[in-house]
Amino acid sequence: MSSSTALIGTAFNMNEQIQYQSGSVVSKTLIDKKIGTLTLFAFDAGQGLSEHTAPFDAVVQIVDGTASVTIDGTVHQVQAGEMIIMPANLPHSLKAEVPFKMLLVMIRA
Repeated sequence: MSSSTALIGTAFNMNEQIQYQSGSVVSKTLIDKKIGTLTLFAFDAGQGLSEHTAPFDAVVQIVDGTASVTIDGTVHQVQAGEMIIMPANLPHSLKAEVPFKMLLVMIRA
């Protein structure tokens, strides 16, 4: 049984499920289904995801730290406990000016 499968049906702390790694972006998929995914990420300072688009909305919930999220040219500072919806077909990117952790929810519908 994978560690992600072991989490199903159990309360857990998202922040404890993924650790920062120096100079890296770390990801851990919690759910991967045809209709969508739930993935935890840990970004070290200076790391990020380059600008891209997706054909469906994506929700980012910040678990730890602060993320710089750019959507269609507008920069948003999103802090732990906050979330932001990245609309389908609009360019977006993420940058870690300081380390941060996030949960990415993608619904493919």
